[in-house]
Amino acid sequence: MERLLSDISKLIRVGVISPDATLAPVLSSVLGSNFHVLAAQNPKSGKAEEKLAPATAGDFDVLILDIDSTTESSDLSKLISVGDAAQGSNPPLVIMANDENRLQARDLVERGAYGYVRKPPVVRDVKAILRSASEQHLLKGELETARRQLENTGLDHLKGSSAQMQLIYKLIRKVANLEASVLVTGESGTGKELIAQAIHNVGNRSKRPFVAVSCGAIPETLIESELFGHEKGAYTGAVGTREGYFEQAGDGTLFLDEIGELPPQTQVKLLRVLQQREFSRLGSSRTIPLRARVVFATHRDLSQMVAAGSFRQDLFYRINVMNISSPALRHHPADIPQLVQHFIQEYSQLFRKPIEGIEPDALALLQSYSWPGNVRELANVVQRSIIMAEGYSIQVTDLPESFQELELPGDDDVLPSGSFERLLRDYKIKLANDAIAQCNGNKTLAAQSLSISRAYLHRLIRTPAIAAEPIAPYANPNGSGLRLAISA
Repeated sequence: MERLLSDISKLIRVGVISPDATLAPVLSSVLGSNFHVLAAQNPKSGKAEEKLAPATAGDFDVLILDIDSTTESSDLSKLISVGDAAQGSNPPLVIMANDENRLQARDLVERGAYGYVRKPPVVRDVKAILRSASEQHLLKGELETARRQLENTGLDHLKGSSAQMQLIYKLIRKVANLEASVLVTGESGTGKELIAQAIHNVGNRSKRPFVAVSCGAIPETLIESELFGHEKGAYTGAVGTREGYFEQAGDGTLFLDEIGELPPQTQVKLLRVLQQREFSRLGSSRTIPLRARVVFATHRDLSQMVAAGSFRQDLFYRINVMNISSPALRHHPADIPQLVQHFIQEYSQLFRKPIEGIEPDALALLQSYSWPGNVRELANVVQRSIIMAEGYSIQVTDLPESFQELELPGDDDVLPSGSFERLLRDYKIKLANDAIAQCNGNKTLAAQSLSISRAYLHRLIRTPAIAAEPIAPYANPNGSGLRLAISA
């Protein structure tokens, strides 16, 4: 509480975006010495880009956006990105509007603005909401700093905050600086190589090479040469000396993926290398010390392979000192929203498309799927959806048709009664049924008339609509400041 009071007493820098050049000076005179108020744009500019150019995250703690009947909706879409709660270090945005533009103000708050105050403003209310928004901005800055510190630990490639992923992070930290063998197990596509990379990044070898090898991708006749290297003339076609992966890893980490694919003869040689901590190139009797730390991975059940005689028991015990099991995505669906947002950020930049997020009903479909291909399959679906998307977010119709046909069990639990998402869903259902009626029951024509797929139309009409409920008085989802302003 003492820190909170101390932070509030600091000077709050307020930027004003308004067509009225007198608003900033007036607010500066009435808000008092704890607020430093400046115009955040050229008042004569009619373009949102020019209005926002100087309004960087470092210039202000809070932004006030004054809207009136002349403010264009296209400008609002660009202005809202400045104060979007998901935009990290950007300052929060407070909307100022008269009663005539109250619906626009509420819409902006729904889309990410911090809150809304009436115009003409009540000084007490403006001070309260600016202090509250400034505190939120300060806390977001602290969270961003903590996030960067977490990334510096080497776990930044792994995404997810579920209990399963927290256990993975804990085990990675435990083994990172040990020389003990680690076996990472899990289905294909669960991120076993990312776990091995994190072990390397967190540990004391992070400045050394990380060499990843898929044993299943190397022909059986070349596997020993690829792993241990060879001398010139060691076999037909060996026209020169070559360092193997064990040498290339040096003092770093060698990651042997799909270790269950090693042929029996290579298993014997690998066991000896791990026991003696040395190896020789093919065609040479000179021994080379093994300096690298070796991490193994497989999607196969090695214990069953040992029982069947296809994998050496002594090698299994040698590599399985510490086991880290990478969970299938269907076992931690709570991490899907975070993974989806990560892939959206990554691939929207790659494809140069301004996709900012995903609609709740589309995300609910992704969470209801079993994901046999795990995270790799999820990344593929998000890429495809970004390519198909025409707006700023992924819609249900952007997903593959197989996803649009999925049933959503417990829709009432996913979408709370009276919520914006529930009302929007019910409106979509009404549109679908009306279109079918207008097309005399022809669902193909109805889908075409709505510019949606037939699969999505079927999913809509299979979803039970809920009777419209009275909308509760509007409340600010972001904090108490807006409630104070509205109730004035």
